[in-house]
Amino acid sequence: MNSYIYNLLYKALSELDIPEMPEIQLESPKIAEHGDVSTNVAMLLAKPLRQNPRAIAQQLLNDIPLDPQVLEAIEIAGPGFINFRFAKEYVYQKLRAIIEEGLNFGKTESKKGQRVQIEFVSANPTGPLTVGHGRNAVLGDTIARLMEWTGASVDREYYFNDAGRQMRVLGQSVQIRYQQLLGQTVELPEGGYEGAYIIDIAKGLVEDYGDEWKRKDWESFKKVAQEAIFIDISHTLERMNIHMDNFFNEFNLYENGEIEEVLTALKEKELVYEADGATWFKTTDFGKEKDTVLVKSTGEPTYRLPDIAYHVNKLNRGYDECIDVFGADHIATYPDILSALQSLGYDEKRIRVIVYQFVTLVKDGQPFKMSTRKSNFVTLDELMDEVGPDVTRFFFLMRSPNTHLEFDIGQAKEAGEKNPVFYLQYAHARIHSILRKAEEEYGTPPKTPTLDQLKPLVHTSELALIKTLFKLPKAIEGAANAFEPHRLINYLNEVATDFTSFYHDCRIMGVERDYAQARVLLARQTARVLYNGLGILGIQAPEQM
Repeated sequence: MNSYIYNLLYKALSELDIPEMPEIQLESPKIAEHGDVSTNVAMLLAKPLRQNPRAIAQQLLNDIPLDPQVLEAIEIAGPGFINFRFAKEYVYQKLRAIIEEGLNFGKTESKKGQRVQIEFVSANPTGPLTVGHGRNAVLGDTIARLMEWTGASVDREYYFNDAGRQMRVLGQSVQIRYQQLLGQTVELPEGGYEGAYIIDIAKGLVEDYGDEWKRKDWESFKKVAQEAIFIDISHTLERMNIHMDNFFNEFNLYENGEIEEVLTALKEKELVYEADGATWFKTTDFGKEKDTVLVKSTGEPTYRLPDIAYHVNKLNRGYDECIDVFGADHIATYPDILSALQSLGYDEKRIRVIVYQFVTLVKDGQPFKMSTRKSNFVTLDELMDEVGPDVTRFFFLMRSPNTHLEFDIGQAKEAGEKNPVFYLQYAHARIHSILRKAEEEYGTPPKTPTLDQLKPLVHTSELALIKTLFKLPKAIEGAANAFEPHRLINYLNEVATDFTSFYHDCRIMGVERDYAQARVLLARQTARVLYNGLGILGIQAPEQM
């Protein structure tokens, strides 16, 4: 509909003597009395045309034909807004289209043909996933789902940092715990991993091999630890309803020579130099105050170098867009990667970075700490044990990624309308309960109703609910384009609220059959919209609660 109205306005504007075509902005008014679609284009033209915006709006209206099958009215309001009101016939047509599309309703093809890679989680395989990793995981997976619903072909990828100092320290930590369990007096290395999960891995080795591993080097212990932690991470992701398409090992970048190739290419561009035994990237050439170390004096690369090589690898795989989901601690680091890509001749605009703020667990407004046997952090599994996977996913998504998230444990454990995920799930289950009763009383309504069978839907609450339902594709596209899943949650809350108003104002049971069946059709499509929306969020939509 917006494209239809846009074209009407564009054609009418073309009839005016204006120096430059203004940007036509269309929005849905918050107050129903202001119509269904509104534009301020007449006010944008007031200054260049030196006319009263209401007079400009009237000139536009004189050139816009009113098709009664589509628009009931076009009105001028306030200082010069132009408001469009849908015709009932159009609303019924939209409802019938929703019914015909079924479970595909909401899907669009705006990104059809695009290959997209989304890298998320990418936690070092040195310990279990924590609450901090949880927001990353759920954001990445839900953005992938949103983009799939807009037609994109999406690959979910986990970048497995299985090289570098942290992996050496992991192997050494397990080795020391193994030696301690055999009675040796040895201490963890500086910065060693102290979590009980390290002891668990070492205990497993003692149980399986006794003292046979006492002469093994740290690399052997690293391999065992990495595999055990990887299994733990995989189980946690599966529990969160997250399935990766690819796990990319950092070690491959070293093995295939890609890191050396990047370093050589940067040297050829005269963007690296040697100083104090280290290799530096001239990030000051790109506006930074200081240059950045790529290879330390020990000969060990910093994260920057393999990260640059990894992004070169991504772009070489032919993706139209590569999306990185990073925590706020990466704000200062990812610009270096983009600068390197640009200098190497790649289109850095194909890399999109989503930076999310951190999570604080609270209860009754106070910091909340769950007992943990892992270490001095709360694992994602422990959080799911406490509140459940659905609630965990929903709470990670319900605020903008740009805002700090206070995860309220008390609210999350509520089994009532104060719990926002319960509110939506209950709305879906409640509708199915109503449908079961209504269909027992009135029979199953037609799968493909005629417009006449929908025309009993004349109440303001009925029409308002239909208009909200057919916004689903736009809500999904908006959330996908902004990389902000919480926008879809806001929309689903609007659907649930409008259904409550409809059900309060329009009885389904105890009315004439034509009215009952039309309302059953509307209720069924409401449930379907909630089902599709919750599915995109990776959350169950129960039919009974």
